[in-house]
Amino acid sequence: MLLEQIGANPSFGGQQLRYKHQSASLNCEMTFSIYLPPQANNSPVPVLYWLSGLTCTDENFVQKAGAQQYAAEHGIAIVCPDTSPRGEGVADDPDCAYDMGLGAGFYVNATQQPWAEHYQMYSYVVDELPALIAAEFPIDSQRAAISGHSMGGHGALTIALKNPGRFKSVSAFAPICSPLNCPWGDKTLSNYLGDNREDWKQYDTVELVKQSAVQLPVLIDQGEGDDFLAEQLKIELLIRASEAAEFPMQIRLQPDYDHSYFFIATFIGEHIDFHARALA
Repeated sequence: MLLEQIGANPSFGGQQLRYKHQSASLNCEMTFSIYLPPQANNSPVPVLYWLSGLTCTDENFVQKAGAQQYAAEHGIAIVCPDTSPRGEGVADDPDCAYDMGLGAGFYVNATQQPWAEHYQMYSYVVDELPALIAAEFPIDSQRAAISGHSMGGHGALTIALKNPGRFKSVSAFAPICSPLNCPWGDKTLSNYLGDNREDWKQYDTVELVKQSAVQLPVLIDQGEGDDFLAEQLKIELLIRASEAAEFPMQIRLQPDYDHSYFFIATFIGEHIDFHARALA
């Protein structure tokens, strides 16, 4: 599995790096970004995986969140995969809409054609990419956390809940909490997974919380000025489900904040501090 470096920038004493490689699980070339803090020069460091939202690539978080400063302070690497397979022959939304296809992998393993050939983002994030990171970089893979925004918040929460023991902590900004109950989920999951809604439950945070046997530290920030809050994100369903399941989650509603990276940049330092405590 060959890596080709396509970007490198010094940042807060560490290195912000970008690579491309041929992905076996996605059957296409993929890119990812990784921040290595200065502590990685001396010994393996813990790692935070960041999953981005609809329309994003591996670079949005890297360039807009301001996370490198906090990662350097705490000695944590940050890995940012792309949000979908890409390239010639990779299926896209027939209408070129932003909420399915390229940039909208939803962190699931598609079972329906034409999506199944490439859209195996769950396997890529859970298995292929971590194995590659562990083999190629000074990472302590036993100390891993995961976070994300919007579609990526959905991905982070579902992946953490479906893989107990893999991650020490999980956090999310404005996550899509219940794809079973929102238009984004209706469209995307019906295409990727088919019309049997029972098959969708394995990728629905609210449903996973109801049956979760293992609890881990959870931090969620949701802006109350978010235009997607009522129709798409359904944070109230997760609040009720976590309370009913007696699953302690720190869910913070932030007045006035919207869905943008201004929101993420405001609180990313607190999220990295939250993960640093769990990874210590």
